[in-house]
Amino acid sequence: MIMKTIGIIGSGNVGKALAHGFSAKGYTTIIASRSAETRKKLDDEFNGKVSVDTPERAVKEAGIIVFAVKGTEAKAALNSLGIENLSGKTIIDTTNPIADTPPENGVLLYTSSVNKSLMEDLQNLAPNANFVKAFSCVGSLHMVDPKFSSTPTMFICGNNQHAKTEVTEILDKFGWETEDMGMAEAARAIEPLAILWCIPGFLTNSWNHAFKLLKK
Repeated sequence: MIMKTIGIIGSGNVGKALAHGFSAKGYTTIIASRSAETRKKLDDEFNGKVSVDTPERAVKEAGIIVFAVKGTEAKAALNSLGIENLSGKTIIDTTNPIADTPPENGVLLYTSSVNKSLMEDLQNLAPNANFVKAFSCVGSLHMVDPKFSSTPTMFICGNNQHAKTEVTEILDKFGWETEDMGMAEAARAIEPLAILWCIPGFLTNSWNHAFKLLKK
């Protein structure tokens, strides 16, 4: 596998966790922020192991993009990158459509409907990009080298098979088993897994778990 340069759009917990992970696995990695102040903090945190740049430059330099922005800001953030700059690129979509309202009895509220996912909206905005849903159903502390009693399952989906193969190879390196759930419409089922994953955390402050697909 050719280890393409990784461009991470988003400098929150997910973006930083994945930036550390990609760097540790030997990938040339860029993490991006529009804020000069945030870029300075990222420079200090990564200490040269990960490059820090603006989102526009990161997208142009990267072979694979990790889209790790807040769900309510995802569409605007995607448009701001320049849709033409995304053409033909694999985009790992970590986003979930979490509403800006508190959970109800531990249950997150979503802005999407059961019959339309955020990833489908993003794919429609950038039809020539190759979105793959991944890293959306587990917390950032467990995204790289997850340590559980058995290898956990990462559910992915997307319309481009080559892009899904690229993401699967990354997930192999990161310590996951991958289940390809099909086309972009499957994100309607994958995105709500974050709701289920978060319930024990909100109710009992238990965040050390992941999903596993059992077979016989």
